Amino acid sequence: MMAAMMFPSVAPTVALYAKMSRNRLAPTVFVAGYLITWAAAGIVAYLLGVLIRHAAPDFGWDHGGRVLTGATLLVAAAYELTPLKNICLSKCRSPLGQLLGSWRDGLSGALRMGVKNGAWCVGCCWALMASLFALGVMNVIWMAVVAVLIALEKTLPWRRIATYSTAIVLLALGVLVLAAPGLLPGLTVPTSDPMMSMTLPR
Repeated sequence: MMAAMMFPSVAPTVALYAKMSRNRLAPTVFVAGYLITWAAAGIVAYLLGVLIRHAAPDFGWDHGGRVLTGATLLVAAAYELTPLKNICLSKCRSPLGQLLGSWRDGLSGALRMGVKNGAWCVGCCWALMASLFALGVMNVIWMAVVAVLIALEKTLPWRRIATYSTAIVLLALGVLVLAAPGLLPGLTVPTSDPMMSMTLPR
């Protein structure tokens, strides 16, 4: 799911790589490397969720879940303004420079380049994905909101405006979750069952 949301923003990089590569299979292997990185990130997120569920089986919306959701959004907002976010976003916004700077020949090189590209994307977008987990993983509204924020950050010519705007949006969402969650459309209330929390509306 996370990788699928990232495809619109990574498509220009893949298209550019396909033009630069002499091997027809290389773009497919490049995408596979990209997916491997995001799959690893997804596994880590899933295991973290399982760990939290086992550590606090009664953890629910009224027993800290609301605070955790709000805190996740506030952390994501703060991360938007960090140097690490800036570095990762710079790599994602400059596909030509990134490809030339990490070029490796052959299919193994394509795999390594795809994995590295995916790692920069994870570094750039992990906080936004964490926000999606907080708001509801399978909620179409929030999936669309996060996907749009990612695409705008990576494509708008005004990078600082894009990142600061994203930070403001996440900050506002975090405050609303803590102060007035009923105002958020389609907010998913976490439960002790992670599969239920993906589908249970507020």
